[in-house]
Amino acid sequence: MLPYIALTTAMLLWASSFIALKIVFQVFDPLFVLFCRMVIATALLLPLMAWQGSRWHYRAGDWKWILLLGLCEPCLYFLFEAQALLYTSASQAGLITATLPVLAALGALLFLRERLGRRAWCGIAISLLGVAWLTLTSESSAAAPNPLLGNTLEFLAMVCATGYVLMAKKLSSRYSALAITAIQTVMGCVWFGISLLTPWASWPQAFPADAVFWVVYLGAFITLGAYGLYTWSVSKVPVAMAAAFINLIPVFTLLLAGLLLDERLNGWQWLACLLVLGGVMLSQSKRPAATA
Repeated sequence: MLPYIALTTAMLLWASSFIALKIVFQVFDPLFVLFCRMVIATALLLPLMAWQGSRWHYRAGDWKWILLLGLCEPCLYFLFEAQALLYTSASQAGLITATLPVLAALGALLFLRERLGRRAWCGIAISLLGVAWLTLTSESSAAAPNPLLGNTLEFLAMVCATGYVLMAKKLSSRYSALAITAIQTVMGCVWFGISLLTPWASWPQAFPADAVFWVVYLGAFITLGAYGLYTWSVSKVPVAMAAAFINLIPVFTLLLAGLLLDERLNGWQWLACLLVLGGVMLSQSKRPAATA
């Protein structure tokens, strides 16, 4: 059960990141936020690795998989997601994450030769139906000035996330979750540090305490905590089964958006949330063994 508890916790943390990013992007430039997020996570991670140690068994040719992992996530993924949240709401962005299980399952089938049973595919389909229901019953708001563009960018972020999941699974047999997370944060520091030197980035003139809190939260709890939990979990269970938990993010996001951003759910949306949860539970269940 431990990998599934870790997966659920990671999903809750990731859902909260949509709320945090939506708030902090009103104060700081997205590139500045992402750079600080990577620096904070790296500063916390390196002492942890020195204290606890990490598994690192480099094999010839791993450099290209390591580079691809970091390029997919955090580099391109965060870039697409940051831009998406400028144009769409936190709730709608959270809903788009439900496409990841399907993309990951297809990727695992094509590249890792992982196969799922009918029950798992049925659970994924039910949870996707619940997400579609949530989408159809959602109302537009001032927080989403161009939801079509924003949701498209969020979908591109999910494509990048699929690449990350596949690379993390491939490397997890030789590298610990701490080592893989460190690769991501260091590459993110370089990527977004260089981005801050471009004319499109701007440095903040003031540092409000609440905005600084959310930046620290993103770096410590999301970049380090959520990614560490997910990377460890994906080394213990099949990729497609781990990715099915992504369907919890829309539900958690809507709940948190209601609490922190004063967004409200109607009755149909609550039923859709239950459908998503039921689909995830079904996808993780196993057929009982036959008795003589």
